[in-house]
Amino acid sequence: MSARNARTVGVGIAAGAVVGAVLLSALARRRSGAAGLPGVETAAHLDAARAFNRSSALLALSVLADSGIEHYRGSFANKAMYTPLISSLLSLAAGLHGGADSVARKHPVRNVVYLTAASAGIAGTGFHLYNITKRPGGISWHNLFYAAPIGAPMALLLSGALGAVAERLRDEPAVEPQLFGMQAGRALGLAAAAGLAGTVGEVALLHFRGAFQNPAMYAPVTAGPLACALLTHAALAAPRERWFTRVWLRITAALGFIGVGFHARGVARNQGGWRNWSQNVLNGPPLPAPPSFSALALAGLAALRLRETEK
Repeated sequence: MSARNARTVGVGIAAGAVVGAVLLSALARRRSGAAGLPGVETAAHLDAARAFNRSSALLALSVLADSGIEHYRGSFANKAMYTPLISSLLSLAAGLHGGADSVARKHPVRNVVYLTAASAGIAGTGFHLYNITKRPGGISWHNLFYAAPIGAPMALLLSGALGAVAERLRDEPAVEPQLFGMQAGRALGLAAAAGLAGTVGEVALLHFRGAFQNPAMYAPVTAGPLACALLTHAALAAPRERWFTRVWLRITAALGFIGVGFHARGVARNQGGWRNWSQNVLNGPPLPAPPSFSALALAGLAALRLRETEK
């Protein structure tokens, strides 16, 4: 694929995302207005569901940009490499739509989009695992470092899973909502904590590959596990206000956005810097990856708010 064609594809994807988001958000506002009177405060579980929709959208945006860059670098050698771009684009639109939708019932189209994205994430993990095992040496540090990243498709799975959970939560009653046989706040907290744990593992692997050459590379692999532990404890323990967990999750969310700046600096340090962006963005640290950290921390905050309202 030529650079010109790549730019055309990129512009097309971005334009499609913007147009789709605008149309779906407008539809959400119409449904919201039909559902109840303006100014009426929504239930806590609905607020949590909308927050999970938004977290799913942020994860999908990260996947869309990251898979677009990485699969372009792989020249889209396998036509299946277009799948995460399409799935993440749809998941992004569904997340933006759900984040603006205050209707307390599952949206069937969004639900299908989320389940499809989760399935694509599972299939992508299988493709990436096959890519690793078919190389000389099979599952080895070298192949884990330089073959298809084993954890990357999991971000698409998480985007779909967070969105699907949000849709299921919308169908629950406002009083004592439950998910998977437990209080909804507890279930959401455990789901967000599990996503954080997986993301920390992927970050640890890639930062280990980079030999932690910048001390800031230790930040996500220290803040992340603590955030995961605090959120798990908040989910399993008796409900009460947990200000320190809330503050730490906010710090973790901020680290994801700050990480984009550090990765941009990493790109600039390559030969030619940003003047040679078309080469260095492909070879430097992945710019779209850190916001996935933020998405899961924000989902954890939403789960924590709901957990604190439970008895």
